[in-house]
Amino acid sequence: MDLKNSTILITGGTSGIGLELVKQLTEEGANIIITGRNLNALDKTKKQFPKVHTFASDVSQPEDIQQLFVAVTTQFPELNMIINNAGIMRNMDLQDTSMSLENITTEIDINLSGTIRMVHQFLPHLKKQKSSAIVNVSSSLAFIPYPASPVYSATKAGVHAYTQILRLQLKKTNVRVFELAPPGTETPLMDNFRTEADGEQNMKVDKMVRIAIKGIKKGKLEIRPGLSNILKLMSRLAPNTTLNFLNKSIEKKK
Repeated sequence: MDLKNSTILITGGTSGIGLELVKQLTEEGANIIITGRNLNALDKTKKQFPKVHTFASDVSQPEDIQQLFVAVTTQFPELNMIINNAGIMRNMDLQDTSMSLENITTEIDINLSGTIRMVHQFLPHLKKQKSSAIVNVSSSLAFIPYPASPVYSATKAGVHAYTQILRLQLKKTNVRVFELAPPGTETPLMDNFRTEADGEQNMKVDKMVRIAIKGIKKGKLEIRPGLSNILKLMSRLAPNTTLNFLNKSIEKKK
């Protein structure tokens, strides 16, 4: 995949993996467009990377995606790649009855529904390009769920399954479908998990993104950096044993 001559839209591009993607893809020579919900974060990113184009947009809101599509494809008709990176991860006790029905599905609205809606909205445009790609960011937790984050794990398993079928259905088109499944990565997303998770196991975000970009350039459709490969293997060999081990590790940390 030629990144130097690509115009790439990254959702959630103001922090963590998204921000590092902005940095490294800019170095590759790509034309970068980012979205985010926080105007201050968008402005800060724009100051850090003046050539980046920013749009305030929330992937959990269908009307925002529709407006984003019109604005981006009008200003950047050469758009040929979207990276569905926006996501949130929360600790959650499923026995906590204080959580509202609306709140408990927030991760689904952003991580899973947001990805599916973005693809659905932008796919007709991408199919018109000579060479185009969709990159869906799942997680190593798509293979083995993390006991402290049940809904997040479910959304990433959903993204993994959806991406597999999307790739299958688009195999006769010019749209390549990539899945990036990061392991635990040193980003602000992990700040709420310091008491449960062993931070020493986390991959540095710059290293993880370098592996991701290398994989995209080589056309590797499922990119599993670091421990993601191990969790994928364990999901086949000993899924229950691995899940119970993770749960005991969390209980021990607590």
